[in-house]
Amino acid sequence: MNILLYLVVLYWIVSVGIGLYAARYVNNSKDFAVAGRALPMYIVTATVFATWFGSETVLGISSTFVKEGLKGVVADPFGSSLCLIFVGLFFARPLYKMNLLTIGDYYKNKYGRVVEVLVSLCIVISYLGWVAAQIKALGLVFSVVSGGAVSMNVGMMIGAGSVLIYTLMGGMWSVAITDFLQMIIIMVGMLYMGWEVSGMVGGAQNVIQHAVNAGKMEFWPAPTAREMLWFFAAWITMMLGSIPQQDVFQRVASAHTENAAANSAVLGGSLYFLFAFIPMFLAYSATLIDPALVASLIDTDSQMILPRLIMSKMPLFAQVMFFGALLSAIKSCASATLLAPSVTFSENILKPFLPEQSDKSFLLTMRIVVLVFTAIVTLFAMNTGASIYKMVENAYKVTLVAAFIPLAFGLYWKRATSQGAQLSIVLGLASWIGLEIFAPEDFWPPQLVGVLMSLAGMLAGSLLPQWIGRTGLHAVPVEQD
Repeated sequence: MNILLYLVVLYWIVSVGIGLYAARYVNNSKDFAVAGRALPMYIVTATVFATWFGSETVLGISSTFVKEGLKGVVADPFGSSLCLIFVGLFFARPLYKMNLLTIGDYYKNKYGRVVEVLVSLCIVISYLGWVAAQIKALGLVFSVVSGGAVSMNVGMMIGAGSVLIYTLMGGMWSVAITDFLQMIIIMVGMLYMGWEVSGMVGGAQNVIQHAVNAGKMEFWPAPTAREMLWFFAAWITMMLGSIPQQDVFQRVASAHTENAAANSAVLGGSLYFLFAFIPMFLAYSATLIDPALVASLIDTDSQMILPRLIMSKMPLFAQVMFFGALLSAIKSCASATLLAPSVTFSENILKPFLPEQSDKSFLLTMRIVVLVFTAIVTLFAMNTGASIYKMVENAYKVTLVAAFIPLAFGLYWKRATSQGAQLSIVLGLASWIGLEIFAPEDFWPPQLVGVLMSLAGMLAGSLLPQWIGRTGLHAVPVEQD
């Protein structure tokens, strides 16, 4: 076993130990799901930043930028950063005041059981690709630092199992405390790597100028209707589709005050946007440092460009700093995305079927669901060939077309009804799925059509006579909420 792998394993053990220590604060389901709504602003900011700064940021965004330039990463970091800022400005305060356990509880209180179940299922399904991306990245890291001695699949199982341990025991408390440590490591590691690589290429300005000359700094699409529509669709996929997600809500709900909830989202999103450019800079620097490496991987496995560059051209200390930051990014994102869908499924799908369940039993239920979900996403990660960036981007299409419009209109439009929400979800999903199957690359982006149809469903369903009540179909019209 090489020195780098020893140090990676040591860091892994320490971070898992910290997560298990934080589990001592978990006494009930509220502690497990939202850390007892007791976290200070700096911790919430850290967990917002660390959750967003995952494998797709270090490996996915960077490799996509090398291939496609700025216009290829409009969804992330541009859309994802704006998502967090919008949450802080428009959604954090009203949701925090409701004192909810999950985002699914909002849909239940506003629209009834049918909408709660539909949206909760969409939210849970959307996490499949996102969590799988983190598990896949863990396998990649263990394989790279071990020099191939640990296979991708074995690395995935090791990574998933260790993240599962402290998430299972400590829930949001463990996630928040480890995220704070990992945010520090990510920031220090990324800044150090930026400085190290800048020295190798004769200054950052040389990399930027090379990217400009290669056309990689062009952001806006070609001025054609189709290109602009697809560009806009990519932007809103994560900008709006990420808003009705449980991991975002958990961070808002975990804050100790309303202002801390809102300000943490804005600050975390701003920090994420700034630091997301460092992996892009690092990966593109490979075109100057080792153009042969880039040429060999750009069309086959571009997300390996940055790890291979670090392993082949950097001293040991730089390797430790990079993989420490990368593991921190992946672990923080993986733990958050394991917890969020599990809590949503437990609270909004299972709990109504177990009305006599004590809080202690419900806490056990949530932990069992975390275990089962981890097993499912690990198997999915081991059997999918999709890139990390695409898995994460595609995850948000589900919630964009099914959950965003009911959330936004429920908060800011008094005439929004259960009928409108149900029609919004059905039309959004049906149109999106239909286009993904029959015309995935046509003039209209499927997710853009989906969100437009979702909007039409909300407006029509809420303004027309009300035939659908808060719990299902009725024979006579019911009053609006």
